[in-house]
Amino acid sequence: MGWLHISVGVRSLRRHPYNLIRVIPAEGTMMRTRQFIAIFLFVGGLFSLNNPVWAQANAQLNAAGVELVIWTYDSFMSEWGPAGQIAEAFQKAYGAKLRFVSKGDGGALLSALLDGSRKPNADIIIGLDNRQLEKALQSGLFVPLSLKNLAEVQKNLLLDPTNRLVPYDFGQFAFMWDSQSGIEPPSSLEDLTKPIYRKKIIIMDPRTSTPGLGFLAWTEAAYKEGWKNYWKRLSPSILAMTPSWDTGYGLFTKGEAPLVLSYSTSPAYHKAYENTERYKALQFTEGHPMQIEFAGVLSSSEHRELAQSFVDFLLSAECQALLPETQWMFPSNTKAKLPASFSVVSIYPALDADIDDIVRDPSEAANILISH
Repeated sequence: MGWLHISVGVRSLRRHPYNLIRVIPAEGTMMRTRQFIAIFLFVGGLFSLNNPVWAQANAQLNAAGVELVIWTYDSFMSEWGPAGQIAEAFQKAYGAKLRFVSKGDGGALLSALLDGSRKPNADIIIGLDNRQLEKALQSGLFVPLSLKNLAEVQKNLLLDPTNRLVPYDFGQFAFMWDSQSGIEPPSSLEDLTKPIYRKKIIIMDPRTSTPGLGFLAWTEAAYKEGWKNYWKRLSPSILAMTPSWDTGYGLFTKGEAPLVLSYSTSPAYHKAYENTERYKALQFTEGHPMQIEFAGVLSSSEHRELAQSFVDFLLSAECQALLPETQWMFPSNTKAKLPASFSVVSIYPALDADIDDIVRDPSEAANILISH
């Protein structure tokens, strides 16, 4: 299966000056002095905290008994999410414990992070996405990271040239359809407004959920200035606007509605655990927006070095191999292998989709549905 691609810039890498050593031949004392300087600079470079190999080794030495606190979203630490397996593997490798704390969905996670009334009592954040990236970086809460596994990450996912927030997975938004529902599948955003889909669709709240925010971006990209009118026309079709993806998808799998906002990778879940292809990801004529999810280390962390090692661990091919069948997303590491269940996943034409006003638009969209 190919990888999804988006057009973004890739930063040029700067080599640490301690690693650029040139010894000039000389005689006598001058030669010995220069040899000493060369050795000193080499050792300095080797043990610099900017050297990810040394940072990892040092973190392992100081990790015993330490607990890292990670803020994330519901599904990441759910019964079927990757948190438990990642915590077990990291503790085995480093001797440190991980404590995951759910802040709801991705939108609620960002709100908790930016709550000015209190300092985040966490070391690491997992689960902010590309539409929240600028706002998160503007907060100044994250530190630049030096990660050896970043070299294996798909380059066009690296949206932050400072590496304060790094990508760990990605996917495409799509509507899932129950093929046994007896209802005709829609083929466009506009189709969703048709009377036959009245009270047949579940979406997520754009104020609290990153899939909900992604759907808003989808409609803004497709309808431009007319997106608010679209949401008004869509309103009769909406059965529920849930606060999180896992709540909405749970209603869908219980048969509450035949259509739900999700991902193009969602059929892999049903293939892996139910051995069924009953639930289909629908291709829409407008194209499909991408979601990229990020992790970062907070500047307020008392264990920055170990926290950085965890993020590097998260990007490793071994850890990334856990994500397809727990996150149901594509891993960002190009060396991570996809499981057989992903054979039912299609890659759809991409649509560039951003939020025009991330402060006001999510509330306006939600209020349109609430008031109609």
